[in-house]
Amino acid sequence: MNHLPESVPPGRPALAVILPASNEARLIGACLDALVASSAVPGGAEIVVIANGCRDDTAGRARAYAGVFAARGWRLEVIERADGGKLAALNAGDSAATAPIRVYLDADVTVAPDLLPALAEALDTPAPRYASGTLAITAPRNWASRAYARIWAQVPFMSTDVPGCGLFAVNAAGRARWGAFPDIISDDTFVRLNFAPAEREAVPALYRWPIAEGLAALVRVRRRQDRGVTEIAERFPALLANDNKPPFPPARKLRLALRDPVGFAIYSGVALAVRLTPSRAQGWSRGR
Repeated sequence: MNHLPESVPPGRPALAVILPASNEARLIGACLDALVASSAVPGGAEIVVIANGCRDDTAGRARAYAGVFAARGWRLEVIERADGGKLAALNAGDSAATAPIRVYLDADVTVAPDLLPALAEALDTPAPRYASGTLAITAPRNWASRAYARIWAQVPFMSTDVPGCGLFAVNAAGRARWGAFPDIISDDTFVRLNFAPAEREAVPALYRWPIAEGLAALVRVRRRQDRGVTEIAERFPALLANDNKPPFPPARKLRLALRDPVGFAIYSGVALAVRLTPSRAQGWSRGR
């Protein structure tokens, strides 16, 4: 693990995008296209793609972008790992990156052009800080997922906090809050809860993130999310002091149900299915 610098030495980029990608040959191009199209980042940027446990051409497709990143003065490094674990991939990316600001990005996310410079500006402080963009859910193809997304986007945690689904960033002082990523389910929850609410910032710039397609996938991913939160509470109970999850009062639920009965029925049904059906899988669950 690098010791992250408190300032940026000459020639070292200001911001690193750490991008784990497991069998993402179909999606890695759109993710990297969006990064290439980003507005200028003061101090420059580097992109570290970690192709972990891939059985497809994720690494080759990523390496094809070396020239276009170089043309704008950004370094691209592609690391191949036989291990498919996401947390090990994040650690490998951290070890390879040199920039003090770290942006952790999922391969199925696309960023708006102004997001990287907005994150760099928000994190340009010696005080520990966590930041993310403004989440826009990619329109699902499946009708049940569309209904679920309508309600989920209005849940208080999603609409008033800085959830960091698929994308979160920290500065050097913030990254010093923990060492290597532990082997856990929910890396985004772990990182977010390393920061007090006042240390988190959502910048207005958008990023697009897909939710699971279909009822079965929604239940599987929601179960994994719940299991990840429970794991954090069990293994890192001190972090719960930073959990400011807002309440979801019955009156608000009733208003949502009256405005969108189909969406609320799907959202509630997924939550109920998670509670009533046993959890078998213990690892990461892909929703697509």
